Amino acid sequence: MSRYTAASSTSILLCGALLPPFAQALGNPHHTDEHMLHPTVITAVAPSSPLTVEADPKAPRQPVPASDGADYLKTIPGFAAIRNGGSNGDPVLRGLFGSRLNILTNGGQILGACPGRMDAPTSYISPQTYDRLTVIKGPQSVQWGPGASAGTVLFEREPERFGTLGSRVQASVLAGSRGRLDKTLDAAAGGARGYLRFTGNTSQSDDYRAGHGGHVPSRWYKWNGEVAAGFTPDTDTLLALTVGKGDGLARYAGRGMDGAQFRRETLGLRFERYNLGGALAAVEARLYYNYADHLMDNYSLRRPPVMAMASNPDRRTLGARLKATWQWSDWELVSGLDAQANEHRKRSAMGEGTYRQLPRAKDASFTDYGVFNELTWFADESTRWVAGARVDRAQARDFRQTLGAGMAATANPTANQRRTRTLPSGFVRWEHELPNATVYAGVGHVQRFPDYWELFSPKSGPNGSANAFAALKPEKTTQLDTGVHYQGKRLEVWASGYAGLVRDYILFDYTGGACAVRHIDARILGGEFGAAYRLGGHLKADATLAYAWGMNTRDGTPLPQQPPLDTRLGLTYQRETWSAGALWRLASAQHRIDRNAGNVVGRDYQRSAGFGVFSLNGTYRVTEHVTVSTGLDNLFDKRYAEHLNLAGNAGFGYPASDPQATREPGRTLWTKMDMAF
Repeated sequence: MSRYTAASSTSILLCGALLPPFAQALGNPHHTDEHMLHPTVITAVAPSSPLTVEADPKAPRQPVPASDGADYLKTIPGFAAIRNGGSNGDPVLRGLFGSRLNILTNGGQILGACPGRMDAPTSYISPQTYDRLTVIKGPQSVQWGPGASAGTVLFEREPERFGTLGSRVQASVLAGSRGRLDKTLDAAAGGARGYLRFTGNTSQSDDYRAGHGGHVPSRWYKWNGEVAAGFTPDTDTLLALTVGKGDGLARYAGRGMDGAQFRRETLGLRFERYNLGGALAAVEARLYYNYADHLMDNYSLRRPPVMAMASNPDRRTLGARLKATWQWSDWELVSGLDAQANEHRKRSAMGEGTYRQLPRAKDASFTDYGVFNELTWFADESTRWVAGARVDRAQARDFRQTLGAGMAATANPTANQRRTRTLPSGFVRWEHELPNATVYAGVGHVQRFPDYWELFSPKSGPNGSANAFAALKPEKTTQLDTGVHYQGKRLEVWASGYAGLVRDYILFDYTGGACAVRHIDARILGGEFGAAYRLGGHLKADATLAYAWGMNTRDGTPLPQQPPLDTRLGLTYQRETWSAGALWRLASAQHRIDRNAGNVVGRDYQRSAGFGVFSLNGTYRVTEHVTVSTGLDNLFDKRYAEHLNLAGNAGFGYPASDPQATREPGRTLWTKMDMAF
């Protein structure tokens, strides 16, 4: 086994422990009394190792537990979300957006279909149905696919291990203001040779009321279900098959159409084998198929306009991954290869329901084949070096025969053409253990192939090209990451910083109302900081802050869509069976904007004011198997809006000529009951 254990150590939470407070389950050796923790509502998370954050998505957290992946991620320092209503925002890490952030569920990607990312990948993720969330910040790993210049997010379900015949059940119910109602069930049964597991949930909410009044169209309903069957002939072997489905709807105050359907289908096959003898320590193989069938219209969830319209794109993704781990006395090598192919189709029509009469037309396909190696050298008892290299062969094909629509349609000069590039990536990082502390520094480089939204959504491309597909180049990021993590008897402090250069940064320009895309060069820097101090036997104070800064060095203007300085201050009083806490979130004003520039989802349209939101929470363990948590978010009914925010749409009465940000929810009361048997 490796002598360096910090990288796999359990994450320490600033407001309580990471593991779920109700983890016991009969017959399952992973869920025992020793994991029964003090009840605490999670308000902040500290890194578990250099550049890595781990969290338990099932644990109660504040603000009100998340309805989608982006909603959960925005509570981790360094993350923000582009908001457009109640659910299904789009995540941003350190001011970077889109495919700069790799998001995987159970080792595979589900890619949204909407050209404007109404169905962002995180909109298909229900966090509470997963066992573990891992975030790797920066270009500091090559194992999880191409293009992750901002970082990687892994939502994972752990395989079940039953030593003897047994079962376990975990369930939760959440009720809150404005019709919020979530129900989650996670049940498994099995024995030494295998298991069956079911995870499912529903989540719904009505439109919310903003602080000090104001109706915001934002209601949603969604459901998800997944069945997993695992074969475990011995303790070192796993073969598992998973099948899942889901659907939903969401109303958006900041869009011209709503999400009338978020249908998904997933299929996965997983094989793992450990302790193979000799230097080969483990082999892992995965296959996955993900399908997103998205419908958006302007009549199902709002008052139908004079001209009703609907769009029904879909996307199929097929991927595979093979990884092997070798271990020697002072070395560990992870080698592997992965591949992915996806195709995008679309259809749209005027009139209610008429789109169903049309066939879908394929407009784009993508493939990527990658090979990677990641090597760790344990130089001595306190120092290690980690380095990785990756090469990808990426290809995109344009199937569009025309550009534009109707009488304005013109022949597409890139019809049936292919774009192919070979893209290298790599990093090297130094980590050192000090008494009660870890320090690290690393440099990474990533070349990222443009994604579907960058190649196919803009109306025009760079340098006067007819479209973005013809001229858009890969984006190249080189970044330095450094930090420290200290943990003493009463005090824990961690800080991480980054500085990077981005060549050929892909920028969306909305000047004049049309969506164009062009290249710039950019400088980025920022970081995250956190501290927790135990004031006594039961009282704990904590603080986190995150800041992201970017500059368009080609034009001498701020990089758009950058979140402002975000600070969270918490205080928790904890006893053996209950806890009570307060959270004060402070966001600074953001005056560094580039008006009418941004990304495929959002743009800078106005400066934003700072705000402070104060919330209360509490948890009580009723019995060994039942925990109740509650929260009062935005106690003083503050009227505020996030800086990363779509302007309210005229279809809901917002002024079209004067963009107005959609306001965030006012005072919100919620209660969640978790049960484990």
